[in-house]
Amino acid sequence: MQSDKSRVAVFFVGAGPGDPELLTLKARRHIEEADLVLYTGSLVPKETIAFARPNAIVMDSSSMTLEETHGAIMETVRAGGTVARVHTGDPSLYGAMREQMDLLGREGVAYEVVPGVSAAFAAAAAATVSFTWPEKTQTLIITRLGGRTPVPEKERIAELARHGASMAIYLSASAPEQMVAELLEGGYHQDTPVVIAYRVGWPDQALFFTTLRETAATAKEHSISRQAVFLVLPAQRGGNTVSRLYSPDFHHGYRDERK
Repeated sequence: MQSDKSRVAVFFVGAGPGDPELLTLKARRHIEEADLVLYTGSLVPKETIAFARPNAIVMDSSSMTLEETHGAIMETVRAGGTVARVHTGDPSLYGAMREQMDLLGREGVAYEVVPGVSAAFAAAAAATVSFTWPEKTQTLIITRLGGRTPVPEKERIAELARHGASMAIYLSASAPEQMVAELLEGGYHQDTPVVIAYRVGWPDQALFFTTLRETAATAKEHSISRQAVFLVLPAQRGGNTVSRLYSPDFHHGYRDERK
């Protein structure tokens, strides 16, 4: 359904982590052109949806059910309009996008997804850290603690931690002690560097550089219980390594072989 670009009526727009300047050009264009801008006010700042046309309908979906948001979308679509369904970060990550698409598909409504900057990458940029390090880790695991929304047993943080890779842990600020316990169970050292990124991209953004040993205490000290992503960076513990990419003896198609 979403492949018919000429008939797209609903755009799932990634708003990024909060900073309006991190909107893509395409995301901003769809917000500017939409007849209905439907956004979650608790997660998407008003500055982001301020690009909407003066005569557009702008609705905060924070208190709405899935059926209510779908009803609002369909009212606009049936009137011949277009909808920007604005999601925080990237819609494909913890965005509850699939169920919305299923409802649109049953109605024969074409849709498209516009990617956005996820909080993990905005946090890494703000903290000037890298998830991947030569010879140490080339893998990033994005996950969350199980809670009211459970996770599969094989995807428990303790199981994923056994890989020893970098991790970005979402939606877990309400239970930092459990998160730390599972990371330690999985094999991370207590001195593993951790960045706690609170409301990254918002005016009150805060970054806390700590270790796994002190993560729960740091979160408690600063009253962080929601809207935070934890960056677990095992490769930053110990000495640095350097990428081979710029080494004079690393030959590739854009560099002449040196004698």
